[in-house]
Amino acid sequence: MDRFAELSANVVDVRLAVSEACRSVGRSPEEVTVIAVTKTWPASDIRLLAEVGVTDVGENRDQEAKVKYEEVADLGLTWHAIGQLQTNKAKSVASWADVVHSVDRTEIIDALAKHATGREQPLKVLLQMNLDPVPTEQRGGCLPDELVALAERVLAHEHLELAGVMGVAPLSGDAQRAFAQLQDSSGRLRTLDANATWISAGMSDDFPAAIKYGATHLRIGSLILGHRPVGR
Repeated sequence: MDRFAELSANVVDVRLAVSEACRSVGRSPEEVTVIAVTKTWPASDIRLLAEVGVTDVGENRDQEAKVKYEEVADLGLTWHAIGQLQTNKAKSVASWADVVHSVDRTEIIDALAKHATGREQPLKVLLQMNLDPVPTEQRGGCLPDELVALAERVLAHEHLELAGVMGVAPLSGDAQRAFAQLQDSSGRLRTLDANATWISAGMSDDFPAAIKYGATHLRIGSLILGHRPVGR
């Protein structure tokens, strides 16, 4: 099977699975956006995915993402920065990303705001929540009692737009409980800004549970692109 046929079949399968998961909990598939996580895969794959209607791509690493962004700039895609972000990368990320999913501290907010001033549209940001039963800095994300202050910080910057919340299910533990917690955080956020409706949650192995708890954006990698070769 050639790469286009492989990717096309995978996209169809994911769309069907998302539709089924939505129907099982009384939601419309139209409420859910699938982000194809293309980290480590070439820009040529992104171009093939665009041919089958994939409009949202997610990247973890700034340097890799920026190169791909420039290679396929003609496609008019929506680019999502989904990896942990350091302040020294904020300028570069603000030059290619439409949405940053992993905002979890004031330093990142201020750095992104500083470098988003020249954009035609505000830079969308999602506040990442730490959903681990025992939170650690290695996993990233803010704690529930930090959410309001971070949201207010985003809202204070005219070149940033508060889009919603993001979370990663714990490596061990109850994913459904974690996604329920994220949904609750989303509700709290909407009391500050009714437009902050995004819930970025769910990956290839747990997206049905995320859909059950209100996910609006899924970050799907291996189910679409396949498993990465060793060493990538």
